[in-house]
Amino acid sequence: MLPEKITREMFDKLVSLAALELDEEESEYLRTELNHQLAAVKELSEIQLDEDVQPSLHGIECQGNPPRKDEWQPFPDPDAILALAPEREGRYFVVPEIAQPGQEGQ
Repeated sequence: MLPEKITREMFDKLVSLAALELDEEESEYLRTELNHQLAAVKELSEIQLDEDVQPSLHGIECQGNPPRKDEWQPFPDPDAILALAPEREGRYFVVPEIAQPGQEGQ
C-alpha cells in the first residue's frame, strides 16, 4: 500500500537515512517531485489489466539471441588481480571504512 503523500516528516527521515545535505529550497523541490512521481505510480496502479497479462521488465519484446546461461567460472589467476591492489590482507582487498553519522570519531 502506497502512502497518499510524502509528508515533511517522512521526507526528512528519508533524507536522514540517505545522509543527504539539502537546503530548504532543494528539500521542498525534491519532496514535490517525489509526490508527483507517487501520484503517477498511483494512477498506473489503477489501470485495469486482464488476468493473463504477465509482468515485464521491458516495454518491448527482446529481439535476437536469448541471454547466455549464467554460470560461475573461477578466474584462473586471482593473485594477479590481488597484486594490483594498493593494500591487501591475505587474499582480500583492504578498503577504507565509510564513516556513518553517529559513529565514534565524528
